[in-house]
Amino acid sequence: MATAIPIATQRSATGIPTGKLALWWVIGSEIVIFGGLLASYLMMRLMYDSWSDAASHTNTVAGAINTFILLTSSLFAVLAHDAAERGKGPQAAGYLLLTIGGGLNFLVVKAIEWTGEISHGFTITTNTFWSFYYTACGLHGLHVIGGMICMGIIAFDAVRGKNLQRVEYIGLYWHFVDIVWIFLFPLIYIAK
Repeated sequence: MATAIPIATQRSATGIPTGKLALWWVIGSEIVIFGGLLASYLMMRLMYDSWSDAASHTNTVAGAINTFILLTSSLFAVLAHDAAERGKGPQAAGYLLLTIGGGLNFLVVKAIEWTGEISHGFTITTNTFWSFYYTACGLHGLHVIGGMICMGIIAFDAVRGKNLQRVEYIGLYWHFVDIVWIFLFPLIYIAK
């Protein structure tokens, strides 16, 4: 007996697959959230000279390493999509697992970085800069974790050759997470 595919995934009034359209709505709402956060950060940064001094204590090396890690993990997401497009589910799953590994490495570097900053007395309550720093990086980290969980679920299906279109969807989400980091890295770590 063949399993029934939900009608919501079979039809589309827009010509865009329903899952992809839903993903774009999610990304659009996330742009509003991160856009508001980054716009607030920029306004505060331009208003207060003391933010330059606070920003000088961020760990630029850790930020650069995390940038490299995320960009590399995005490459694996692209390779996973390519494999899925060619119907190679197990290969796509392997690349998704490498992408998840990149996310895990990102979080390990972030944990080491935060441990060092907190040990030097830079906590979320130190001043407004550090509040923004921990809020923006923490929110981004939650998105990394969420992406990794979804990617694991999709990889589980992909290894069996099921729902391979979702490999593209999680890849789009992962690229969004990377783009957010591409904005966070120069604003928080480089612009001192």
